[in-house]
Amino acid sequence: MNRAERDKYIENFDYPYCDDVGKYEKLSKIGQGTFGEVFKARHKKSKRMVALKKVLMDNEKEGFPITALREIKILQLLKHENVVNLLEICRTKANGSNRYRSTFYLVFDFADHDLAGLLSNVNVKFSLGEIKRVIQQLLNGLFYIHTNKILHRDMKAANVLITKAGVLKLADFGLARAFSINRDRSQPNRYTNRVVTLWYRPPELLLGERNYGPAVDMWGAGCIMAEMWTRSPIMQGSTEQQQITLISQLCGSITPDVWSGVENLELYNKLDLPKGQKRKVKDRLKFYVKDPFACDLLDKLLTLDPSKRVDADTALEHDFFWTDPMPSDLGVMLQHHVQSMFEYLAPPRRPGGARPPQAQANVNKPAESGYHDRVF
Repeated sequence: MNRAERDKYIENFDYPYCDDVGKYEKLSKIGQGTFGEVFKARHKKSKRMVALKKVLMDNEKEGFPITALREIKILQLLKHENVVNLLEICRTKANGSNRYRSTFYLVFDFADHDLAGLLSNVNVKFSLGEIKRVIQQLLNGLFYIHTNKILHRDMKAANVLITKAGVLKLADFGLARAFSINRDRSQPNRYTNRVVTLWYRPPELLLGERNYGPAVDMWGAGCIMAEMWTRSPIMQGSTEQQQITLISQLCGSITPDVWSGVENLELYNKLDLPKGQKRKVKDRLKFYVKDPFACDLLDKLLTLDPSKRVDADTALEHDFFWTDPMPSDLGVMLQHHVQSMFEYLAPPRRPGGARPPQAQANVNKPAESGYHDRVF
């Protein structure tokens, strides 16, 4: 969204009629979103539980942040069971005549857990049927947003919410954007490649690709799927160079033989790409993932060449979801866990535990509580 689009959108975004956030009672802080804190809250009259996402205004000299406007615009478009539901936008009472001195909050339906929080708790055990249901819902959500020409661009376990009834919700669309399919390399799209939290960032973004599409989210879906068994992110690089090295060690050397045209990407000759690495996705993951269909789907999701990476529609038809045990309801298992579990609230598993790096757009965001052990 450029400046002119923002100005036009602001004209249609009627701030004076945003309700006072005072009608909600904040109960606890549960997270740190792309551009603000997230609180569990309760409507004072109806007692309905919600999540309040505070919009950070401190560094906005020109008014309402463009990242927040983009998220609102996208969430107003997306209405699906597996996408978080934006209920309304509230504000504190303005100080003086400047309406931007209000603090704004996005109000969402409350979800009891995020997937990273659940996976951090050793007492939460997913059966194979329950894992299938999680990934099936994740892919359903991705299929819906991609069909509506939206890229999430920050796929990670902390951005996957799950209600106490076992319904998965894709959340945090602060880095999301609309996309168009443009295969004309002479007039390519020029999206930023400084998105997606490092541990979930696909190789094309690490190599500088700016003409990308839904495949960037599918790589993240593969990382999240593997995490259902490993219980921690599978590739935990501390730099872009280390991340591309870990990807090569797991998925094989990045060469034009396996990825046509990769040599044309901006950083192909600037990063040190390991040579002679064989693809080991199935071999390395089978220690954790005993189901051969799961290993096969993971292999297809973690494909180096984005043009060959499986899309959400095709993934949903994979045998993984159509063989015994069939995807099963999560609600029965989750009813035994009454305490909400979020990554932000999870204690470190060990002293000095690795902390997940943020996407470039989030560099000023406070570090999240780290609890992950290095897997590979």
